Amino acid sequence: MLGHKRSVGILGVGSTLPENIITNRDLETMVDTSSEWIISRTGIRERHIAGPDIATSDLSLTAGRQALERAGIEAQELDLIIVATATPDMPFPSTACIVQAALGANNAAAFDLEAACSGFLYGVAVAEQFISSKTYDTALVIGAETLSKITNWSDRNTCVLFGDGAGACVLGPVSNDRGILSHYLGADGRGKELLQIRGGGSRKPTSIDTVRQKLHYIEMQGAEVYKFAVRIMGEAALKALQRSGLSREDVDFLVPHQANHRIIKAVARRLRLPPEQVIVNVDRCGNMSAASIPVALDEAIIAGRINADDILVLVAFGGGLTWGATVIKWGT
Repeated sequence: MLGHKRSVGILGVGSTLPENIITNRDLETMVDTSSEWIISRTGIRERHIAGPDIATSDLSLTAGRQALERAGIEAQELDLIIVATATPDMPFPSTACIVQAALGANNAAAFDLEAACSGFLYGVAVAEQFISSKTYDTALVIGAETLSKITNWSDRNTCVLFGDGAGACVLGPVSNDRGILSHYLGADGRGKELLQIRGGGSRKPTSIDTVRQKLHYIEMQGAEVYKFAVRIMGEAALKALQRSGLSREDVDFLVPHQANHRIIKAVARRLRLPPEQVIVNVDRCGNMSAASIPVALDEAIIAGRINADDILVLVAFGGGLTWGATVIKWGT
């Protein structure tokens, strides 16, 4: 960081996935589809699904506790909690406040952030500003979703895509030559209708009519979203690298939003990265929206793939339309 600002990095990571799994073979009994078709179009083989008694805050809490433990930070030391989610427990209070109470993080400010699948990177960017400016010292950023609860399981175009999970990162000061090097965030509200849930807000409040019309489920114009994602993910990654003063040749690992294996491959080609430098779990987890990147990052760390001083590019796109990319030099 320049001037009086301090460098901020990730001190600890945690994640959790629900135990229940729905495979492509299971979906074959539910809608008119085939496992072969799903794999060829998306790369997804199975996805984790939260039970009826599991809410987004429950997954957030488990992931958050793991991240705190691995960071060596007590909950009472936290200054800020951000939960990035499109599936909060309820309209209010925020899921972050529910998590704060369960953690006992009584000294932390807490709020939710909604940027769909880009939400985790938006949350990291916001938290990093508080810490780099010395307003706060530590922040817990969680990406968590229970998308199964807003998925129309009779719609074969969307029900094959989504899964549930949560990932969390503790952010704090790190040495000057490590940590977050740059962010690139963007949005284009003109594409708002490409990926949306029409019912349940102030535009179309919940009613018998909105429920009958199934307006409370995810609606997606898949072909248009795919074209947008292939273009914007690569552009965002390159712009974030440019802002950090690095090039694609400096990248050790790409941690992309896990929406679709074809999109991930397109981004990797744009950055000229071989498969072994791309973190992928879409085959086992599906699209977990804001949870995708932190869960994939945690799995890569546990597997021993990421080492100190590695350059990581985290990149996502989502409804809004939104996008984001973050460049990190790993280590504390």
